[in-house]
Amino acid sequence: MSDETLHQDGIGHPDELDRLWTPHRMAYIRGENKPADGSSGECPFCRVPRLDDAEGLVVHRGELAFVLLNLYPYAPGHLMVCPYRHIADYTETTDEEAAEIADLTRAAMRTVRATSGAGGFNIGMNQGHIAGAGIAAHLHQHVVPRWPGDQNFMPIIGRTKTLPELLDQTRALLAAAWE
Repeated sequence: MSDETLHQDGIGHPDELDRLWTPHRMAYIRGENKPADGSSGECPFCRVPRLDDAEGLVVHRGELAFVLLNLYPYAPGHLMVCPYRHIADYTETTDEEAAEIADLTRAAMRTVRATSGAGGFNIGMNQGHIAGAGIAAHLHQHVVPRWPGDQNFMPIIGRTKTLPELLDQTRALLAAAWE
């Protein structure tokens, strides 16, 4: 081991540090895919159902709601359950919509568990910008699979999340396994 102090001098100067670049995250950080306003015409969750399943990352379509992969996942297999109707608040769902969202959430858990062996899940809705909703104008429920030790040093120290496969591969796997 060298007695020299290790300095991170940046690009162009060797510093013996490895870097894991995630330039795709800049689109999220810059808000490039965020709607300009809360209208259904600007809403990505209103546009996705009009797309091909693979292009829209749709895993399953129900009668009143659909399931899609999160474009900026917290973990592999991070799904969202969205009603087709452009509503912002859970209290605005009809009884039928609320029941289908619940049923699709349970099916999402079963499917992810069967295909990936997830040991647990975080499930929730961020209602409004104040609560952390990235797209507050359209209700969506997150289904985030979890595994033992999945909160390792990468997100904590490296501020990076690692995903073992591309989103289109995850979507194809989950869509094929959907019961």
